[in-house]
Parts: sequence; structure tokens; C-alpha cells
Amino acid sequence: MRALQVLADEPATVLEALRETLSAEGPALLPLAPGASRAGLPLEVHKRVAVVVQTSGTAGAPKRVALSADALLASAAASQAALGEPGTWVLALPVHYIAGLQVLVRAIATGSEPVLLPPGRFDPRAFAAAVSGATGPVYTSLVPAQLATLLGSSDPLVVEALPRVAAALVGGQRLQSGLAGAAAAAALRVVRTYGASETSGGCVYDGVPLAGTITRIVDGEVQLSGPMLAEGYLDDPERTAYSFVHGDGHRWFRTGDAGNLEDGVLSVTRRLDDVIVSGGEKVSLGLVETVVRELPGLADAVVVRGPSARWGEVPVVATTTADRPGLLDAVRAAVEERLGAPARPESVVTVDPLPFLASGKPDRARITALVAERAAR
Repeated sequence: MRALQVLADEPATVLEALRETLSAEGPALLPLAPGASRAGLPLEVHKRVAVVVQTSGTAGAPKRVALSADALLASAAASQAALGEPGTWVLALPVHYIAGLQVLVRAIATGSEPVLLPPGRFDPRAFAAAVSGATGPVYTSLVPAQLATLLGSSDPLVVEALPRVAAALVGGQRLQSGLAGAAAAAALRVVRTYGASETSGGCVYDGVPLAGTITRIVDGEVQLSGPMLAEGYLDDPERTAYSFVHGDGHRWFRTGDAGNLEDGVLSVTRRLDDVIVSGGEKVSLGLVETVVRELPGLADAVVVRGPSARWGEVPVVATTTADRPGLLDAVRAAVEERLGAPARPESVVTVDPLPFLASGKPDRARITALVAERAAR
């Protein structure tokens, strides 16, 4: 079956194509990032596949997650059951991301018409106007940066609109406690979501699995199971076999996250690899480190994760090189050119000497702690 490719800056077109594919009346759908080329992308998909979501990979290679209509609709139904009565969904995220796409799926599943904000830079006034003009309960999905923009606005229209939102699903990265507190003070109900494209979006709300979702911890890794799981990765059987495994009578998705389960409540602590999620984008610290070490005077640089109230986590460069004017700008420009804007380091921190393990490798845990201590000062 041939997949229809639609650019994400045409959300109304994506909505109509999604209606058709979910009802089995249209072809599979592949939403593309604005400006993306249609050339060279896979077009043929298995008949069970309704949507293909292209996501960033951990080593630069994109993943193409194949999702069935059953998986998407099961996720939407479980989400609505957790939130309460159906209402109006406001689309504030790009539809080539699973979180944005699921806003449309949930609206379709409940027979409501979503409000589509204009693509591009998030406009808090446009969001507030959409909320104020909606009838019934209003739902939306946001990333923490958008939430921070709304909560930082003093515009009366925005301030008055926030309590009208019945629930704002916030995911994509860790939500800082200060932002959660500000939302509570603004009478905005925030639901912290956890999931991935491979699970049709968020399937754990505030640590509690949605109906049908099963969680387990295997060797410290969070694994998820349920009717919302993807078929696998398009044209990538090896990655599919690694990420989707069978056990205990279920099919599981290996998240790559470390976490704990206590009394049925899931807490995610960190990534098991060197990938962070910064502003909703996956960034490989190893790739950033490779670029930084190629710059003059930074051959010993170690790139670790650092906390960020706005972006969740950000790359931070630790080095014995003393800070000098223009150093951070040069580092950020080099990284952006090679890896994109989300990978730009937040800061360059002088750590002299750098701590090492007995093996001779940098003590990344200690360096991360030192960076956090500096940030807290």
C-alpha cells in the first residue's frame, strides 16, 4: 500500500487524510516536517499500517514508526477515559510529532472538530483565543517550553483562558517542579504524560498507566505493553526485533529509559544511553562531544547533561580550557551547523582537573554532578 505524504504545515490537510485512513477509506499517512523533501522516503507500507511517524534516532539515523489505526484509536480511547468527558481539542503542536497527531486522533475518535492553531512559532494569544472560543471542556497537548510561555504571559486574555483548559497534557521531557507549581497557581490542570511514538504517544499519566497499558522494569529499563504499541519500524527489521520483545505473554516496547515502579506508579529517572530530550528533541551527547572535541583547545572536552527550567535538559561542555570571550558562541555555532539547533550546548564550564575513573575514562557521573553544582550557585 502506498503512503500519502503531507507536510505538517498543512494541518487541515493532515486532519482530513487522517479521518480517511482511520476509517480504512484512505491510504496510510506519512506527515512530514515543514520543508522536508518527499524524495527518497519509503512509500510502500503493510496494509495494517495507518500512519508512519518519522522521529529522530539516537545516532543520527531517523526512525520511521509504523502505527495501525487500532493502536492509535486504542490510545485515544484510553486517554479520553482518563481525562473525563469529551470536549474540544486545541492543536498547538506540529502534526509530524506523535503528540500533535494524537490531538487530531482524539478529536476524530470523539466526533469533535479540533481547533487548529496556525503552524509556526507558538502564539500564546492565538492559543488563548482558541480556548476562549471553544465550547465544553478544552483539552490540549503542550511541551514544557510552550507551557512556560503561557505561564510567563501577563496578557489578560491568556491569564483568563488558562483556567478554562480542562487538562493540558505535557510531555516530551521532564517537567520541572517550578513550572508545575506555576501551573497550579494559574489554575491550569497539567497532566504529565510519558510515552513515545512507539506507544502511539503518552500512555502513562502522572505515573499511572492508562487502561490497557502494562508496565514492567527489566534490568532497570522501563518496558511498556498494550494495544497502543506500534507495528515496528518501517524497513528496519533489526531495530524492530531489538526494541519490541515478547515475554510474560505480552509484546513489550523497550523504552531505553531507567525507572522504578512503586505501588503501580511509574517514575522515570534517566536515559540508559547518552541521549537527552531537550525541548522535545532527542540529542546525542556523544555526537555533540565529537563535534566539540574537534574545536581548537577543546580536545579534552566532556559533554554531559545539565538541567534547564525551559528545555528540561541541555548539553553542557566541561573542559580544562579556561573560558574566553566568544568561546560559547563558537561552540554553539559549530554544533548547530553539524547537528541542528536543539543540540547546541547551554554553557561551557571550566573543570580543572577533570575527574577520571580508574579505567582512564572520564568520570561522567562526577562531572555531571559538578556541572549541576555550578548551575545551582
